Order: sequence, then C-alpha cells, then structure tokens
Amino acid sequence: MTLGELFLKSLSSGVITQGEVDWLASHQHAFSRHEEAAAIRLGRLMDEGVVNLGCRLTPQWLHHRDVLEHWIEPLGRRRHAATH
Repeated sequence: MTLGELFLKSLSSGVITQGEVDWLASHQHAFSRHEEAAAIRLGRLMDEGVVNLGCRLTPQWLHHRDVLEHWIEPLGRRRHAATH
C-alpha cells in the first residue's frame, strides 16, 4: 500500500479503517514531503467528517443487500399481506 492509494481509497469511499490508520502512523517516518502533506490533508478530512473511521463493505455484501431489499423482501411482504 502507498499513501497515495490510501488517500484516494479513503477519499472515494469516505472511510478509513483502523488498520489503515495504524499503517499510516507506523510509516509516517518514511514519507516524502508531498506524502506528509497528503497525510495531513487526510487528517483534516477526518476532522471535518468527510472521511470517517470505520469499515468498508465488500461489493458482494452490497449486492446481497440489494437483492434482499429489491427481490426477496418484497416477495415476502406480498405473501404475508395476502394471508392477512
């Protein structure tokens, strides 16, 4: 992982994981000047609430949730409503 990858991933998802924060802290001694600036910017984005500490959901889980909400649950609601 590079700081640039971490910065873009966090900015695009709005989430930074605890493991990524740990990685950031443990590698800061090796950052170049522009990487230090990016790390500071990432910290400011966290302070502003643009990037939040949390976890990212896998695309498979998001697909499962979409199927559940749009296909499975509506079928169950119709069947349940018909029996009452």
